[in-house]
Amino acid sequence: MSSILAVTMPKFGLAMTEGKVVSWAKEEGAAVAVGDELADIETTKITNAYESSVAGVLRRHVAREQEDLPVGALIAVIADASVPDSDIDAFIEHFQAEFAARPAETEDAAPAQPRTVDAGGRTIRYFETGSDHEGRPVVLLHGFGGDLNNWLFVQPILSERHRVIALDLPGHGGSTKDPGAGDLAALARAVLEVLAALEIPKAHLAGHSLGGAVALRAALDSPSHIVSLSLICPAGLGKEIDDDFISGFIAANRRKQLEPVLAKLFADKSLVSYDMVEDVLRFKRLDGACEALTRIRTANFAGGQHEILRGRIGELGDLPVQVIWGAEDRIVPARQAEGLPASVKTHVLPGAGHMPHLEKASEVGRLLLEFIG
Repeated sequence: MSSILAVTMPKFGLAMTEGKVVSWAKEEGAAVAVGDELADIETTKITNAYESSVAGVLRRHVAREQEDLPVGALIAVIADASVPDSDIDAFIEHFQAEFAARPAETEDAAPAQPRTVDAGGRTIRYFETGSDHEGRPVVLLHGFGGDLNNWLFVQPILSERHRVIALDLPGHGGSTKDPGAGDLAALARAVLEVLAALEIPKAHLAGHSLGGAVALRAALDSPSHIVSLSLICPAGLGKEIDDDFISGFIAANRRKQLEPVLAKLFADKSLVSYDMVEDVLRFKRLDGACEALTRIRTANFAGGQHEILRGRIGELGDLPVQVIWGAEDRIVPARQAEGLPASVKTHVLPGAGHMPHLEKASEVGRLLLEFIG
C-alpha cells in the first residue's frame, strides 16, 4: 500500500484544531496534479483553498462535505488508478485506527506559542516557526490593524524550508501599544531593533500593506541587514489609499459597523467570518489600541499616503525586490504596481483583493519561496 497517499486535514494557523470540508473541487476518479485545488477548507478564521502537494488520482473522498474533522484526520486518498479498491479500503481502515489512538499520545505536546522580546525599550510579540536556513530568516510584517495571525496560511508554507518570524508591529496585536511617532521611520526602526534583539544579522523581509512600506523603509535605512524584499499590496508606492477604510476601521466599535469595513479587504466578501470580526473587536478594546491606530493613521495616511518611497527603490542597488498585488485591491489600487523599475519582479493575482496572502495563500507562498530561493 506504499503507493497510496493520505490527504489529511491541514493546520492553517496556530489556533486551528479542526476544519470543515466546505466543498470538493475534484470528484472521485479525477486526475490530480501538484498545485491543483482539492477542496475548500473552512476554519473559524477564514475559508481557504487546499491545494494538492502530490499527483495521482483522487480515489476516495473520506470526508463528507460540511463535515468537521480534527487537524490530521484523513479527508481523501490519492493513488494510481491501478491500485485495487480493496487496498484503498484497507489503507483507510488502517489509517483511521491509528489516528483514533493518536490523541492519547500527543495531547500533552504543547503547540508552539508566540513569544515577546524587548527591542529598543518596547515589548514586541513574535511567532517563530521552521528552522534556520543559511542564518537568514524570513520576517513577516502585517498591515494596518492586523497582527501576526494574518500570515496563518503562508507561514506554514515558508516554514517547510526556512526559519520564519511573524511580528506584531508596535501598536498592534500583543506588542506595546506605543508606536512612537507612528510614521514609517519609527516603525522601520522598531523592526530593525527586533532583528538586533533576536541577534539576526540579515533577514528576508516580507511586508503587507503598511508592513510593506515599513519593510521598504527598513531596507532603505539599513540595506546591509536585508537580503530580499517582498512587498504585498504595499503602501509607500503611491498617494492613493482608501482612507475611509482606515478611519472606518478605527471608528467601528460594533459588529454591524466593522463587518462591511473588513469586507473591503477581500475580493470574496464571504471570507469575513464571525471570528474574524470578533478578533478585531477584541483587539480594539485593549487599552491604547485605538489611540495607537489613530496616531499611525495621522502619521501616514490622513488625506492620502504621506511618504512615497517609489522613487527611492533605485537606492537599493541589486537587492532583490518583488511586488505581489491583488488585482481587485480596493484599499491600495493595483495600478500602483505599474511603472516600477525593471528589476522589480511584479505579480498581479486575479481573484484577490487587499489580502492575497489569505485569499491566494498557496500562490503567494510559492512566489515567496521561489523568490527567496
